[in-house]
Amino acid sequence: MSFNNFGLSPEVVRGTQAMGFSEPTPIQLRAFPIILSGKDLIGTAQTGTGKTAAFALPIMTLLAEHGAFRCLVLEPTRELAAQVETAFRDYGRFTDLRVSVVHGGVGYGKQKEEAAAGTDIVCATPGRLLDLLEQRAINFRDINVLVLDEVDRMLDMGFLPDVRRIVEQIPTDRQTLLFSATLPPEIERLAAWVLREPELVEIGARRSPAETVTHAVYPVAAEQKFDLLMALLERTNFDSALIFSRTKHGADRIAHQLKTARHSVAVLHSNRTQRERVEALEGFKSGKYEVMVATDIAARGIDIAGVSHVINYDVPEHPEDYVHRIGRTGRAQKVGDAFTLMNGEELPALQAIERFIGQKIPRLKIENFPYIYTVLFEPESAGGKRAIGGGRTHRGYSFGRRRR
Repeated sequence: MSFNNFGLSPEVVRGTQAMGFSEPTPIQLRAFPIILSGKDLIGTAQTGTGKTAAFALPIMTLLAEHGAFRCLVLEPTRELAAQVETAFRDYGRFTDLRVSVVHGGVGYGKQKEEAAAGTDIVCATPGRLLDLLEQRAINFRDINVLVLDEVDRMLDMGFLPDVRRIVEQIPTDRQTLLFSATLPPEIERLAAWVLREPELVEIGARRSPAETVTHAVYPVAAEQKFDLLMALLERTNFDSALIFSRTKHGADRIAHQLKTARHSVAVLHSNRTQRERVEALEGFKSGKYEVMVATDIAARGIDIAGVSHVINYDVPEHPEDYVHRIGRTGRAQKVGDAFTLMNGEELPALQAIERFIGQKIPRLKIENFPYIYTVLFEPESAGGKRAIGGGRTHRGYSFGRRRR
């Protein structure tokens, strides 16, 4: 089924096709009719399923042409706000709709100027938006479409009180769209307050990673983690690799070591300036950097075509973060690989992830790597897994106490 079958405007369809998309994804198939009919919606879907287009395309169709500030999209981070603004601009390139972004970390000047000049769609983070509202640099009187995106992330970051303050200032005669990977009780209460008879669109199991991603765990002694990472990169044919570190210091250290090994590397975490973040993302997207090292600030919302491999240098502490991290590859039904490096202390965290996603992740071993022996694993079989590079085999491992 093509994008022409839903009542989307010809200009929006043309912009979508110019982006290289020819067929809607499942969440788009279900969301388009609901949003175009003016109904409220709760959407839950696996990351990388085309959620942004699911709301952006029908919203631009409903807005039709340039007018007042009528659509507000709330995002938890500045990266997401900037990314969604870019998506609206790309999809709406053949319309005269104006889109602007509002977030912290930069000066107020340009954001106030764009608000004064007139914009149709604002993609914003809650804190800076409230600042502009209090300064009377922006007003909500004409908003008729409100999008609350990545609401579970807003909950994690403590933004729900700010979200409520914003919603209280928006006309009640509006259409509201809420998207969240999970729906814990706090979000269900928010939804009951902010939405009117919403339709529910749920694509896939809320806990499951994309089926197009292949998972593997590489057990290793803690002191050999970086050496194993280098071996994986050397033996893997990757287009671009996104490496996740648990800490900002760890991300900086890994990036420094990779640069020393002559890899082109970008770094993304909360201590980077806004200019440095934008440069890292744009450089990674363009291919200037083959590797990006990031903390979990990047796990939600980065939509970069061609991320072939996600590598968890540290096992994430929270199972939900594993799903969001590996969701950076295998996006829009493309294939991808997710590698996780694990030492003995991280075994409980990995087991929690396996319980959360309902599947056991294969343990693999690289041949001819000088492993330091650890009592945490013992071989299951002598083969059966293809090696990384050279057609050699990996060995699968099971974990537990050493047999005596």
